[in-house]
Amino acid sequence: MDKQYMIIDGIEVTIEGERNVLELARKAGIDIPAFCYDPELSIYGACRMCMVENERGSLEASCSMLPKAGAVIKTNTAKLRKYRKMILELLLANHCRDCTICPKSGNCKLQEFAYKFNITDVRFPNNSCQLGSQDKSSVSIVRDSSKCILCGKCVRMCAEVQNVGAIDYAYRGSKKKIATAFDGPIANSPCVGCGQCAAVCPVGAIVVKDDADKVWDAIGDKNTYVDVQVAPAVRVALGKELGLEEGTPLMGKLVTALKEVGFDAVYDTSFGADMTVLEEANEFVGRLSGNGKLPMFTSCCPAWIRFAENKYPEFLSNISTCRSPMQMFAPVLKEAYKGDKKHVHVAIMPCTAKKFEGKRDEFKDKDGNPYVDYVLTTQEVIRMIKEAGIDFKALEDSACDNPFEEITGAGVIFGVTGGVTEAVLRYASSDKSEKALEEITYTGVRGFEGVKEATVKIGDKDVKIAVVSGLNNTSVLLDKIKSGDVYYDLVEVMSCPGGCVNGGGQPQAEREARHYRADGLYKADGVEVKKSSEQNTAVVKLLASMDEHKKHEILHVHYKGNK
Repeated sequence: MDKQYMIIDGIEVTIEGERNVLELARKAGIDIPAFCYDPELSIYGACRMCMVENERGSLEASCSMLPKAGAVIKTNTAKLRKYRKMILELLLANHCRDCTICPKSGNCKLQEFAYKFNITDVRFPNNSCQLGSQDKSSVSIVRDSSKCILCGKCVRMCAEVQNVGAIDYAYRGSKKKIATAFDGPIANSPCVGCGQCAAVCPVGAIVVKDDADKVWDAIGDKNTYVDVQVAPAVRVALGKELGLEEGTPLMGKLVTALKEVGFDAVYDTSFGADMTVLEEANEFVGRLSGNGKLPMFTSCCPAWIRFAENKYPEFLSNISTCRSPMQMFAPVLKEAYKGDKKHVHVAIMPCTAKKFEGKRDEFKDKDGNPYVDYVLTTQEVIRMIKEAGIDFKALEDSACDNPFEEITGAGVIFGVTGGVTEAVLRYASSDKSEKALEEITYTGVRGFEGVKEATVKIGDKDVKIAVVSGLNNTSVLLDKIKSGDVYYDLVEVMSCPGGCVNGGGQPQAEREARHYRADGLYKADGVEVKKSSEQNTAVVKLLASMDEHKKHEILHVHYKGNK
């Protein structure tokens, strides 16, 4: 069959299943501007920036225009440039333009396009900077309606990918806005804090809540000892923002940078992940033997926990009682500190929902103090490194601090979808040879598919496993489990598509970047001599020192409903 082409700016571009002309043009290296388009969301066609000119001189939106063999279009004409400039002026007239103090400055599509199309003046009055436009009720994100351009990405992400539906369009005409039900605070909505709305927002209308100033204050207090743990997925998401390649594992440089920032000690949350594997695997074996409900769901992802509380409370008893690695490690570090200064513990996470997890009553000591005092996202720590004037590229690697510096590759791969399951399978396997561990990688738990399935032999039992990422995928799977259409023994759930490498607190990542980050974690796993969590002698020794009451107190949790 002969190939079919479209002519775009005089270039013959082969049609190979692209769903619209915008994708076809971008494949050919022609960058058509757009605000509302995202290849992973439904087509909305709101912003009209992606208009192209056909042979008749008419304008069409390339995001909703189907590729047609023989069609001829242009993407850069005098008419289109005038049209796009008008759109930008109208958006800027209705946008609070305090760019110098906006968290999105330097990474804002509106700012980028205004510069690209040489917008030096806006002919229309600007009255959009309104008092009270910010909603700071959430511990995870901040919303600012005065900066919203109504592209609808956040609405579609929340509804289509996450099936949460916390926000939608409200009102009509010039009063149209993105709002929660009854226009209330986002904290009172079904929001799970995943931050995926902030990840797709092209401007500063939804951003990650920044707690860096509080951490700076703690670091600057000579009477305060500040230590920090760093989640596995953070190390592979720093590179691009700090002048290195996307996906490069940079834990060694990050440890050095955090010490220069002023942290007294730096630890790797992979240590906590190794604890989680041992506790979770033992719990799973117990459930397989009849001591607990099946399927058992993983408990590492706080947005998933919140989602289950809101929409699927009947599955709460199926969720593992194990705390997340962050919340297992934090009380251990709190107890280990024996100094006479005030102790502040910080966690650097890829996830905005971890900020919410850090505030939950379940993760406070008997005096009501949180085990994790502050959670910073990858975005926040990048800004701190830049603010400190550190030349990150020039840093030498440093090791994490004693006595918790020992980790395994199993803990490192927690940051990608399927990683928790693979870590558990490594532990459950009686054969620890390189060949046996390699065979585990081909069970079907790796990859970025929304739902993955595998059947593995544990002892004399065939264990059925599902790995799911994205809360809409999770909903579909849970409904099938409820109806009896499918059965699993173990289900790994990550709320963010692709897992923590694509967390809401990470620098924004297109699909290709997520793959680079996942590859980076597998490379980091590859250089670790110890691959399975029970090979972490420090973890084994620590767990052996605890009686069952102590383990239950600081390593396990029971979710009882909405908190």
